Amino acid sequence: MKTLFLTAAILFVSACVTAQDVKLPTPQTTGGKPLFDAFRSRQSDRNISDANLDLQTISEVLWSAYGFNRNDKRVIPTANNKQEIEVYAVLKDGIYLYDAKNNALILKASGDHRKIAGAQPFVHIAPLNIIYVADFSKGTTLLQSSVACGAASQNVYLASASKGLGCVVRTTINSEELHKVLKLTADQQVLLGQTVGKTK
Repeated sequence: MKTLFLTAAILFVSACVTAQDVKLPTPQTTGGKPLFDAFRSRQSDRNISDANLDLQTISEVLWSAYGFNRNDKRVIPTANNKQEIEVYAVLKDGIYLYDAKNNALILKASGDHRKIAGAQPFVHIAPLNIIYVADFSKGTTLLQSSVACGAASQNVYLASASKGLGCVVRTTINSEELHKVLKLTADQQVLLGQTVGKTK
């Protein structure tokens, strides 16, 4: 009987454990591969495995995309410093909004949503898919936001090259489904996806 109660208790606790906000380690923003070596290594690599990435690596990759490198200024340019880009991390256990100010991942949708992050099979097993969203309520145009998005994705390419990770940018995204899952407004538009992970 005790075993039965213990088993039931374990199952109950397991059912209650869900994805939640994640505090990221402080990104290491010095060192790494020299810039021109990273340029030489930069490539699109779809041969990405399902091996996990540690939170330190995720923190540094996301910082390279949209972190702050000085007071209230991002590592990428945005038109008139509108900072209209939002960066989402699609992980195995949920989709998170990257909060660069607090160096945290804010849970937006629990569960494995990698199949709507892109059409290709490697996207569905990758440890990190980045989704770039523009919030046009901040007064920018599609062209301006696309330029910012391009800068962010290239930074991720270079960070991945520096760390020896596979990386590829993608336009094949289930934008409509992501819009629903993330509860985006009419002013928010999914622009681009990017997959990062260890190579096979």
